[in-house]
Amino acid sequence: MIDPKIIRDDIDSIRTLLIKRNMQGAVDVDLLKSIDEERRELSLKSDALREKRNSLSKSIGQLKSQGKDADAEMKEVQTISDEMKTFEDKLADLNEKFKDLHLSIPNMLDKSVPEGKDEKDNVIVREWGKKPEFKFEPQPHFEIGTKMGILDFERGVKLAGARFYVYHGLAARLERAIINFMLDLHTKEHGYEETFGPFIVNDESMIGTGQYPKFKDEYYKMERDGLSLIPTAEVTLTNIYRDEILEAENLPISLTMQSSCFRREAGAAGRDTRGLVRVHQFQKVELVKFVEPETSFDELEKLTLNAEEVLKRLNLHYRTVLLCGGDTSAASTKTYDIEVWMPGLNRYMEISSCSNFQEYQARRAMIRYKKKGEKPSYLHTLNGSGLAAGRTMAAIIENYQTENGEFEIPEVLKKYM
Repeated sequence: MIDPKIIRDDIDSIRTLLIKRNMQGAVDVDLLKSIDEERRELSLKSDALREKRNSLSKSIGQLKSQGKDADAEMKEVQTISDEMKTFEDKLADLNEKFKDLHLSIPNMLDKSVPEGKDEKDNVIVREWGKKPEFKFEPQPHFEIGTKMGILDFERGVKLAGARFYVYHGLAARLERAIINFMLDLHTKEHGYEETFGPFIVNDESMIGTGQYPKFKDEYYKMERDGLSLIPTAEVTLTNIYRDEILEAENLPISLTMQSSCFRREAGAAGRDTRGLVRVHQFQKVELVKFVEPETSFDELEKLTLNAEEVLKRLNLHYRTVLLCGGDTSAASTKTYDIEVWMPGLNRYMEISSCSNFQEYQARRAMIRYKKKGEKPSYLHTLNGSGLAAGRTMAAIIENYQTENGEFEIPEVLKKYM
């Protein structure tokens, strides 16, 4: 969440922020401001009454010690206590309303984020490699995989419904190889610690990374248990240190985790209905960093390059784009998307999103750090896909396809096969 001082001292910056993010109307800013003012006014009144009650209680003690009548003072104390109880009940209600609105405010955008409404306004910052050339018409991955008998969408639908799939043989082995390759690269060369944690988390974890409460409908929740399936291992990894104070000397902390990810894709009706691009369950290797504030933007560049290196080793052409304000996720202050070229689909496809959240997630999850001799303060969190395994396999199938309707295995993966 953003610093509450901004709500108190610079409410107009939030109005400007919502315009830059193309989120006008997403948060009732006037209501937020009025609730904040009312709750602070009530808090002051409650404090004044408490002080008066304490003073009267002291007087009652003195009167009684002197053998004098204190009935009037005791009645006044009771009246004040009743009034305070009314204030406190109302204040609790206001605080809950304020919290819900506060959690719904998106993160402040970094000044380097370009203005724009959607993906058309994103800025290409670099490209790597060349688009492959074919002497035949390239096919999309789902056609190649289906004809080879390794991608089975019909049985996926039979088992669980639309946007599910089954891997057979080579596809199952290939995705496992991709995951192992990525974990080895990030742990042995990029300095991440491999971690493994739950794929099911509590609401506090989803709130901590920004999925709840505003985007609750986008994820799978088990109401009976008060738990949710993770949309990304970012939730698990970031919340490992929820409600903790880390030592500055141990930063940065870099973690990586392989997990299944679950998403409703509620806003994706009619988009990418075929293949592995937009599905309800997929495997991903996640990268998460906990860093000191002054280094977070440098760490974002490093993290993005770590994710790009996977595509370089696989010799897949890609481009990296800086997202505009309207396309940046609510929790992020700055995001790079890495888009791999898909010759069968004849377009670029996002395969990683790398973001700096500054202290937005740390505030929500109460993750702080402490330097010697100083008070604890909020650190910065970052994350990115390193990469989405299913989409990586789809990119390999399309970019390494052969005229006979099959595909080759990239050299770097052969030892994992």
